[in-house]
Amino acid sequence: MAKLSLFERRRRRVRTALRERGNGRPRLSVHRTGRHIYAQVIDDAQGRTLAAASTLNGKTTGATADAAAQVGKDIAAAAKKAGVTSVVFDRGGFLFHGRVKALADAAREGGLEF
Repeated sequence: MAKLSLFERRRRRVRTALRERGNGRPRLSVHRTGRHIYAQVIDDAQGRTLAAASTLNGKTTGATADAAAQVGKDIAAAAKKAGVTSVVFDRGGFLFHGRVKALADAAREGGLEF
């Protein structure tokens, strides 16, 4: 087996911990790039995406904390519309600060519990 990058090791460690503690709740998965940030609420039992939001929609642009906060509000609204109120937060291999933290805080303010 090839040696995994630090990012990939962090991502696997986070995902494994979520499986143990998730109790069947949907997963709020976050992915960020240099230009955009994406969020999805995923039901792993069915393998379906229940809600999604990103900076690609045109409301917000750029890779800023303000744009991430708007995506957090959008994903909370979309999740509520899909009937989801409680999730587990999957930060992937990304550290919990900056844009990822801004998205999480805005999603909590929008009514998601995690």
